[in-house]
Amino acid sequence: MLHLFDKIQETCAFLRSRWGKTPHAGIILGTGLGPLVERIQVDTVIDYAEIPNFLKPTATSHKGRLYCGELTGLPVLAMEGRFHAYEGYSLQDITLPVRIFRALGAELMIVTNAVGGMNPNYACGDIMVIDDHINLMGMNPLIGINDDRLGPRFPDMSAPFDRELGDAALEIARKENFPCHRGVLVAVAGPNLETRAEYRFLRQIGADVVGMSTVPEVIVAVHAGLRTLGLSVVTDMCLPDNLHAANVAEIIAIANAAEPKLTSLVTGVLAHEAKRKK
Repeated sequence: MLHLFDKIQETCAFLRSRWGKTPHAGIILGTGLGPLVERIQVDTVIDYAEIPNFLKPTATSHKGRLYCGELTGLPVLAMEGRFHAYEGYSLQDITLPVRIFRALGAELMIVTNAVGGMNPNYACGDIMVIDDHINLMGMNPLIGINDDRLGPRFPDMSAPFDRELGDAALEIARKENFPCHRGVLVAVAGPNLETRAEYRFLRQIGADVVGMSTVPEVIVAVHAGLRTLGLSVVTDMCLPDNLHAANVAEIIAIANAAEPKLTSLVTGVLAHEAKRKK
């Protein structure tokens, strides 16, 4: 069995054989948010099944393809579909793509997700720039012997999300006149949704939205030294005193409808990055 560092090297060697550019950013697209890849000037598309050490996504709408190309003039790797703990995968395997982004030379990661909104000031279809997170998954991808080649034993999490990238996203939303908040994501393992009592608890400890992903990837991004922008699409409202049964088809439809706003933020932030690099 290959150790993590060896898996990273094997996967990177394969990807370099299929795409010769150095990515500036790695992008992870969550539930219903795949259409953003249509904006990429694609050099090549690779099914996850072809990529050594990549997992197979089983979640609805996660197609399992890696897009290699350029967005706003910057080389990017974009994952159309991610992996989740509730699919039965380890967090170390789930977060391997983040390690790959960094090992291939990426400087930043943009991670998106669909979430339940617990802040009563939010509405379905709103975007939230993730300012901070709470890990209630009961797991951590860094547990185990630390490989100092990949990052420090005790990474600092005082600022897991890049403030400059978040400010740029909020400014774009203001200019384009659509709701965009800054708030706190709490991650739970899933796959069941929460009870009314759990929503009350999660809100009381400071969370604005709840999801079943993203936090493991962000922890590894911090460990690896990647700047990170997190964007959440509120696809259902989780207000315990006015709670309705969730409908997966409706959640995906709301995520799809909000995707143009997400695309504006991602492309705008990358355009900001391109100017910064000049």
